[in-house]
Amino acid sequence: MATCPFPHAAMAPAAAGTCPVSVQAMAFDPFGDGYQQDPPEYLRWAREQEPTFFSPQLGYWVVTRFDAIKAIFRDNITFSPSIALEKITPTGPEANAVLASYGYAMNRTLVNEDEPAHMPRRRVLMEPFTPEALKAHEPMVRELTRQYVDRFINDGRADLVDQLLWEVPLTVALHFLGVPEEDMDALRRYSIAHTVNTWGRPKPEEQVAVAHAVGNFWQLAGQILAKMRLDPSGPGWMKYGIRQQVLHPEVVTDSYLHSMMMAGIVAAHETTANATANAMKLLLQHPRAWQDICEDPSLIPNAVEECLRHNGSVAAWRRLATTDVVIDGIAIPAGSKLLIVTSSANHDERHFADADLFDIRRDNASEHLTFGYGAHQCMGKNLARMEMQIFLEEFTRRLPHMRLAQQTFSYVPNTSFRGPEHLWVEWDAALNPERNTPELLRRQQPVRIGEPSKHAITRPVIVEAITPLAEGVIKLRLVSPDGQALPRWAPGAHIDVECGSAELSRQYSLCGDPADERALEIAVLREAAGRGGSAWVHGRVLVGDRLKIRGPRNHFRLDESAQRLILIAGGIGITPVSAMARRAHALGIEYQLHYCGRSRAGMAMLDDLAALHGEQLHVHVSAEGSRLDLQALLATPEAGTQIYACGPVRMLDALAQACAAWPEDALRVEHFVSTVGTLDPAREQAFEVELKDSGFTIPVRADQTLLAALRAANVDIQSDCEEGLCGSCEVSVLSGQVDHRDVVLTRAEREANRQMMSCCSRACGGQKLVLEL
Repeated sequence: MATCPFPHAAMAPAAAGTCPVSVQAMAFDPFGDGYQQDPPEYLRWAREQEPTFFSPQLGYWVVTRFDAIKAIFRDNITFSPSIALEKITPTGPEANAVLASYGYAMNRTLVNEDEPAHMPRRRVLMEPFTPEALKAHEPMVRELTRQYVDRFINDGRADLVDQLLWEVPLTVALHFLGVPEEDMDALRRYSIAHTVNTWGRPKPEEQVAVAHAVGNFWQLAGQILAKMRLDPSGPGWMKYGIRQQVLHPEVVTDSYLHSMMMAGIVAAHETTANATANAMKLLLQHPRAWQDICEDPSLIPNAVEECLRHNGSVAAWRRLATTDVVIDGIAIPAGSKLLIVTSSANHDERHFADADLFDIRRDNASEHLTFGYGAHQCMGKNLARMEMQIFLEEFTRRLPHMRLAQQTFSYVPNTSFRGPEHLWVEWDAALNPERNTPELLRRQQPVRIGEPSKHAITRPVIVEAITPLAEGVIKLRLVSPDGQALPRWAPGAHIDVECGSAELSRQYSLCGDPADERALEIAVLREAAGRGGSAWVHGRVLVGDRLKIRGPRNHFRLDESAQRLILIAGGIGITPVSAMARRAHALGIEYQLHYCGRSRAGMAMLDDLAALHGEQLHVHVSAEGSRLDLQALLATPEAGTQIYACGPVRMLDALAQACAAWPEDALRVEHFVSTVGTLDPAREQAFEVELKDSGFTIPVRADQTLLAALRAANVDIQSDCEEGLCGSCEVSVLSGQVDHRDVVLTRAEREANRQMMSCCSRACGGQKLVLEL
């Protein structure tokens, strides 16, 4: 048992003989069945009552909440990673002697080295991990997965761990490293011993056997590395490292490469194998989610993120406090060891609503901490994502009728890596879809290499009704296929509708009643000169059809604290504005609603608007000579009044001029089209961005967007429209002046200079920006 950190001798006499370590903290055992089976549930008491506590059994301070753990990851100076690979169970002298006999000299790696050594190495060795470089591995992963599934597809029963999930990720890892085929089998035999040696609790009699395996692993890794040095050309991260050593000998050393050979195999293999086993277990335990991804493979990328959040393969990590610090109000002395339980953080209700719910459509699932965060975030995260997506695609396509077999799940006892040792599944082989549909084998779902956009999550809906509203305008009422409530929304929100394919996706504002949880309503104007979306809706969609939508999401949100509202709509722009007017009426906010159109026949919802709003509605019809005089309406600025408008660009431009003298941000508008054009390198300036949390400085070329530069550097950034319209690629700005080119941010937000859209905005004058990434 570790020494208690509390100074009992210095305690007040009344506390003599007592210890401030709680009963639950005293009982905490990360090697016990409770933690191994379900770490988040095992630590629920801690998240709720004692988020940071000392474990006498382990000799570590245990941290369980999301914000505290993310802050620890963010600051790798105060919280050193140096103990991340330290043996959590010290080995005895006999095992140590065995390791010494093999010349075992495991050095620091990217996982556990401090600055200033870490970041220069990370920069030099990063390129093979970028999304662009990883694309080359996709065909190999697909082919391997198919070959292994072929072996048991007709058996009707399989242990997915033994028969696929253990071997395929290991083979992929070895290919990624560039290990020759003839050495793969030997390395497979030794890799698990390294994990047990570092994170497990081997018994004294087991430690010697483990030490022999680790020693053999070390020697074999050195021999393979020596073979690679004879010809370092060709693919593979280790060969890339050897080539980089020639250019940066002081950064990429011999001992470093040897250590990375061992660490890389374990990091790329076990985490992915365990993560996929956990994911399959979760999905098959939730049949509705499994059915959803079988029917709609586009959900797979976000399902992967939710599986990593809900039941990831990395349960906890470790850090060393280099100075006296305070975490969750608890004073932690310098030199303290921390067990940061990321699996607990991923179930923190303070960050993830209804955190225990498994929801493959959760829009912030990818904010999980399973890959860590900041400068030491897992470099191989996107390789793991790629493999998991391909595994799930293959299983859902070829074995949608798969189910969990009756079994008891067991785990190798350790603090950090977790996944079931076996995962038995069953199916009726006579029902295999490919027997009747052989072309099924040729289908494949595009892999998203990187963090999936929360705005790419589709939801099925049924068209319950189609109602004509005006000339060329119809209203679609959309409901859930299972009759359940649809997501809540607020006035100004819109949804994306896939118009026949994911490539033809269009945004439509919601115009129904936000209080109606059963349905979403949109109004669609048929535009002859449009891009095809409205023509598809008008020409192809029928009552009873099943559509895919994304959202709702809202970048045109109504401020319900406003004293007075002026609401202005032009043409089909009435859709979001009508919902705002309905809400203002319900809340009793003073408002005017101005609705402009060419003719009454083409103006949607006129009768309903008149019935609800009465004298608050002002209709302006060009054909009748009734035009809205914006200069007269807005001649006198009014404190506490806000103006919301949606309509044609010409109307919005005139509105901006009319509001020039009004207080900043009195006017808020929604655009249907973007003014962002293709970059002209001859007119743009290159600039640099410093990523404060990650420790990188990244150049952005004149012909490159910030979004593209970040992704090329393996930094996760969400995006959707990539036209400055949707706001999904927003990043936080710490310093530097931004050239804002989006149509999302308000004037005050632009002037505050605290955020920017990475798909289109740039640095002013080529200066440097510092981002909170």
